[in-house]
Amino acid sequence: MKALLITGPVGVGKTSVAEAVGDRLSGVGVPHAVIDLDWLSACWPPPPDDPFHFELQLRNLEAVVRNYVEVGVQRIVLAGVVESREERARYASVIGGKLNVCRLKADLPVIRERLARRHQGDADLRWHVERAEELERQYTSSWVEDYVVRADQPVTEVAEDVISWWLAVERQPLN
Repeated sequence: MKALLITGPVGVGKTSVAEAVGDRLSGVGVPHAVIDLDWLSACWPPPPDDPFHFELQLRNLEAVVRNYVEVGVQRIVLAGVVESREERARYASVIGGKLNVCRLKADLPVIRERLARRHQGDADLRWHVERAEELERQYTSSWVEDYVVRADQPVTEVAEDVISWWLAVERQPLN
């Protein structure tokens, strides 16, 4: 099992890029799954000691990956926030295979604009912008990624850059 985790701040385009990478894998016939990690922890209320339901997300991811492997999936593409090397190691352990991490990066004004469009009229817009800024600061020192790809170009171009780096890190073709 080989996995790619696409990370970055809120609003950088993780899910869109992961879906485009999945489309590319489909195009070359590679059995794969694309998983948005947010959906594996989307419940309320969070426990006081785990505000983003990380532990629940890991348990759900382990079950989902196991099911995908049983039906022949060879590659997993994940989209989600990884905040530390420890979290990265825990994701790798749950995956049970090789995990590469790609961090998407865009300038904060671009991210703010994307978030404003996505959360138009939403009371949570300020929280999302502040969270994006917090994560961007955190990423400058956490070094959770194997490589960084600029995400301020069209999604298909970003996905091609992500795949190119992934292949370079793995030193082998997609299929």
